[in-house]
This record gives sequence, C-alpha cells and structure tokens, in this order.
Amino acid sequence: MDKKQLEERTGVKFNNEKLIRTAFTHSSYVNEHRKKDYEDNERLEFLGDAVLELAVSQYLYRKYPAMSEGELTKLRASIVCEPALVNFAEELDFSDHVLLGKGEEMTGGRHRPALLADVFEAFVGALYLDQNFTDVLHFLETHVFPKIQEGAFSHAMDFKSLLQEKVQQDKKSEIEYDIVNESGPAHNRIFIAEVRIDEEKFGEGSGKTKKEAEQMAAKKALRKLERKHPDS
Repeated sequence: MDKKQLEERTGVKFNNEKLIRTAFTHSSYVNEHRKKDYEDNERLEFLGDAVLELAVSQYLYRKYPAMSEGELTKLRASIVCEPALVNFAEELDFSDHVLLGKGEEMTGGRHRPALLADVFEAFVGALYLDQNFTDVLHFLETHVFPKIQEGAFSHAMDFKSLLQEKVQQDKKSEIEYDIVNESGPAHNRIFIAEVRIDEEKFGEGSGKTKKEAEQMAAKKALRKLERKHPDS
C-alpha cells in the first residue's frame, strides 16, 4: 500500500498510519501473516457503514427539503448500495492499495465488488476515527455528493413529486403535463413531455415511456426553479 499516493488521490492526510493500513487490509492477508500484528478491515467497515449512512442522510435532508421520508430512504439506498460504493472505490483507485492474501489475489479478489465496497466503508470508518465527522463530510463533498448533484442517482428520485411539493411551498399553483410529440416505431417509441406551471412552460423532457418523459420534464422544471430561487 502506497500511503502517499493514496493521500494524494483522496485528498486526505492520515495521522494514524495503522488506521489507514487496517482499512485496506483484507482478512486473507491477516491469515497469511499471523506472526505480525495485523488487523483486517471488518470492524472499520462496520463503523464506516454507519458513518456513511448518517452523512448521506444529513446531506439529503438538507439538500431536498421537499422530499418525503420514503423518497429520501429510496435515494439514500441507491447511494450507499454496493454498486455505488464500488464505483466510488474504483474512481479513487482503491483496488491498487488493498492488502490481499496470495490465494485471494490469484482468484481476482482485488476487483471483487463486495471487497471494494467494504474497503470504501472501512476507509470512511478510519477517517472518522482518525479525524472527525466534519472531515468525513469534507471527503464526501469532494468525491460523492457532487455525483448526487449531477444526477447520477436520478433513477431513484421522483421528480414529479418533488416539483409538486416545491411549487406548493409558497402558493397553490397548477402543474400540467402534456405529451407534445411522439416518434419512432411501435417497439421503440420516444415521447416528448412538457410541464407548465400556471400555464408557463417550465420544462421539456423525453423518454421511452410517457411517465419517463414527464419525469424528465419535471427534472428540468426543478432546475429552472432553483435558478430563479436558489435559496428556496
């Protein structure tokens, strides 16, 4: 494990070198080095899982004040699930630093999804112990939260409900959706939806179903509203 390279990649400088090493130590490595005082990352993974869930929950709660509890839960689940954690780990090149036993290495363990997801959570747990929750948030603000803002998890969001709640925060407004165009063969139709708020066009979206097109139109409308009222 190259500690300096890892710190440059993550932007995090650890005070306790043993903690960061443990975060990247797989149980197979410990089993092959029993004479040395090594610890695997399973306990740190347990802690990191809880810290990550709290940090993401806090971010979503503040970022999406119009979201219901059910929608927040669904979105959080899509962010802290194994495939998402694997993507975060891969983007930070975590697989290059994992300490594995020879057998695990030979069977491709370095790139096994479950292993990489555990390493990411262990890293978060180690960072929390080495520094504090604020530093965990700073790390996530750099490497995870921007992906939420960019819409990487939009498949888990109900933009029509969000738009309805946001518009009705201030006043009773009428939201209307219309399918304004459809094209393509019957097995591969493309629908264009338009959303209007009090008869003013606020967004247009496309999709393979009418529902998907309306969701994309609502997403565009939300962005337009946020530009008009950035602090609302």
